[in-house]
Amino acid sequence: MNISIIVTQEEHYKYSQEICDTIESSALLRGTGIAKRTPEYIQKKMESKDAVIALDNGKFAGFCYIESWQHGKFVAHSGLIVHPDYRNLGLAKKIKSFVFDYSLEKYPDAKVFGITTGLAVMKINSDLGYKPVPFSELTSDPSFWKGCQTCTNYEILKSKDNKMCLCTGMLYDPKEKPKDPPKHPFNVRVLNRLKSIKEALFLKK
Repeated sequence: MNISIIVTQEEHYKYSQEICDTIESSALLRGTGIAKRTPEYIQKKMESKDAVIALDNGKFAGFCYIESWQHGKFVAHSGLIVHPDYRNLGLAKKIKSFVFDYSLEKYPDAKVFGITTGLAVMKINSDLGYKPVPFSELTSDPSFWKGCQTCTNYEILKSKDNKMCLCTGMLYDPKEKPKDPPKHPFNVRVLNRLKSIKEALFLKK
């Protein structure tokens, strides 16, 4: 395989629909909530060069894009996806690391954050230097939280006034510490336990 990860250009617009379909099918397979994207939105991110794509000799292999909030005070990496044919190869971590470095270059003063239910994403984030934080430390921009409306867990978030959900908030502050080594090593047992407690609280009948 000859997989390359690059910042998107006009020639990559044609992959927008496939990217959306792959994100949605992956969420359905895992049974997790996810904010839906449209091909038009994905293309908009490509146009502004706020997205990266992984290609294997022209075949779509993976994708991720950047969103900025509060005039660049915060940025988030969204839509991280790897095509089923390229999973279990460490590609997600490579894409995440690439977009992480690219976003620090493009938005040098921004705090980088994310919310996720996926332990694999939490592990990647932790390796990059993110730390788990309450939602109050993330962006207060209502347009970010509005993006959660298409997630199956949105009613939980809404009932908690955007302060808590099944997702775990994670934050990297470039002014706080260097990228390596991370001060907050990933502990899968602790985060699995946290996830189980949230599910028991929020999904109880």
